[in-house]
Amino acid sequence: MMNRTQQPSISQVKEIQFIAPEIKKLNGTIPVYLMRDVQNETSRLDLYFDAGKNSGPKGISSFVNGLLLSGTPNRSSVEINGNIDDLGGFYQSGVSMENAVVSMYALREFLPEIMQGLIDALQNVHFDESETREYLADTKQRHLQSLGKVSYLSQREFQKHLFQSNTLYASVMELEDVENVLRQDLIDFHQKHYLNGLQKVVIVGNFQDVVIDQMLSLLQDFSGKNNSVKDKNIIHNKGRFHVSKDRAIQTAVRIGRILFNKKHKDYLDFLVLNTILGDYFGSRLMSNIREEKGYTYGIGSMVNEFQNTGYFMIGTEVKKEVSADTIKEIKYELNRLQKELVSDEELNLVKNYLLGQLLKSADGPYAMIDLYLSAEMQEKDLEHYNDAIKAVREITPKRIQELAQLYLNWEDLTIVTAG
Repeated sequence: MMNRTQQPSISQVKEIQFIAPEIKKLNGTIPVYLMRDVQNETSRLDLYFDAGKNSGPKGISSFVNGLLLSGTPNRSSVEINGNIDDLGGFYQSGVSMENAVVSMYALREFLPEIMQGLIDALQNVHFDESETREYLADTKQRHLQSLGKVSYLSQREFQKHLFQSNTLYASVMELEDVENVLRQDLIDFHQKHYLNGLQKVVIVGNFQDVVIDQMLSLLQDFSGKNNSVKDKNIIHNKGRFHVSKDRAIQTAVRIGRILFNKKHKDYLDFLVLNTILGDYFGSRLMSNIREEKGYTYGIGSMVNEFQNTGYFMIGTEVKKEVSADTIKEIKYELNRLQKELVSDEELNLVKNYLLGQLLKSADGPYAMIDLYLSAEMQEKDLEHYNDAIKAVREITPKRIQELAQLYLNWEDLTIVTAG
């Protein structure tokens, strides 16, 4: 019988038993990932397209993605969305720098039927002029509103300088891009990057083989050409840049540099360094700039990844009166990581936090497939995460200092403020 008066022993996680998806091929080339180990009636469909922001003229990828359910010659947008709602489906779509994703969530018994209507809408969208005009008008209004926010202005300027060597990655949408888009531009992009740009299919749910085959038969008319170039040699502008915003109360700060992704030998160790600096609530940036100085409600650092590269960024918004002091404190924290060894106590705290987060992120089939897809994007498998556990457990204060000296030099950073 368990002795409830005695505290159970605590030990660090050493390994996670991951469940890999089944893999099929659509049309002989497009990978299909099946995660069937779902113990309830839920399901999910993801369609990845080579239709990211770097795939065409500025804004066009977002416009097309936003209009995918705007109607076909035979069904209006109201009918399409009404059918999804009637069957309890939830539609979601989004565009990142290098791809676009269309997702559908539904009870397992209804997903095949919802998928029939979805695929018809995706294949036969005809960009009705009134629907398109209304969508672009809304987009223009949102863009104008966003231009009044220092966070938006700083992120745009940061993107320009971070990716300055590649115009496709560096470009940001301007007002004239919304005003000058033509219906034919939308049709051409859809043809090239959706109908001929399906990259992968993900199906989560406890489906039988016959149902899977029926669902995949709906996708037979898509081809999987790779239409856009994924750059791996992007060079960022180093130095200080400012965007002026009259009467702004706050100043937004973005600081970072081009770095690397999961393929790099220093990636896993750098994640530990990044967590210490700014990637959890007890991080050094939060403790200094929020808790001690009271300059901001929140500040953090992150590592973002693309297929062939990645970048590091620190971001916050502060009162304009303390923006210079905030940047000074950020520089102080970077220098401290370069000059002083992290204490064993702080490092062990971060190690336990990271191991706990990784264990939490692998909880259930939906989380497991997302981990797999993140690794697969950069030609890794699920053992990447057990490698991460090993890296977290073995990293030393000296190694963290070496990484800070190598990658966090102030003169190598892009520093952008808006306010």
